[in-house]
Amino acid sequence: MHNLVVFSGAGMSAESGLSTFRDQNGLWDQYPIEEVATPNAWNKDPEKVLHFYKMRMENCLNAKPNMAHEKIFQLEKKYKVQIVTQNIDNLHERAGSSHVLHLHGEIMRSRSIGTGKTYPIKSNIYPKLGDLCPDGHQLRPDVVWFGEDVPNLYLGAEIIEKADILIIIGTSLQVYPAAGLVNYAAENCKIYIIDPNEVPKSNKWNHLKMNASEGLEIISQKLMLND
Repeated sequence: MHNLVVFSGAGMSAESGLSTFRDQNGLWDQYPIEEVATPNAWNKDPEKVLHFYKMRMENCLNAKPNMAHEKIFQLEKKYKVQIVTQNIDNLHERAGSSHVLHLHGEIMRSRSIGTGKTYPIKSNIYPKLGDLCPDGHQLRPDVVWFGEDVPNLYLGAEIIEKADILIIIGTSLQVYPAAGLVNYAAENCKIYIIDPNEVPKSNKWNHLKMNASEGLEIISQKLMLND
């Protein structure tokens, strides 16, 4: 069974109605990155940061997996599918995918500022200021902020190194260090990029300039027909 790796970005979830920080009229318009998504923002106003991620969690819960998420799950019938995602939502899991690595954390988990341990958010009740982990430390979002290290980056690289087929969806490969993961693909790996925007030109990959659902429909049909 061939290894198929999906590397997904914000454009994947955009079709489910989740805005990216580049979109207009979304949460990021009301809350600038430097006020809610950096370590300095947390140190300055943790209550505001927690409120922002509570709203992000609610948005994610209200969103539903789109056709692209479902197509990826269906590919598990024929391939060993692993997902490396830059997204913090759980739409891949809700579509049925079982092997998902979140590079930038998970909206449905919180993290202790003292121990680094993470905890599932129960009953969809997001932590507030004063909510502590069992060791007595404040809980923060389990999200990698701008300026922080990406702890799962090396795991992501190991997964992509073993890919026979790599499908990159909803990322224009502009945000580092995650964008550099494509360089870990083997020479004989078949690479597809699905994104309606321009991406770096290369003879290493085939760019389908369309949204996630349209691109996955084309690629999944091709892959399911291949021996």
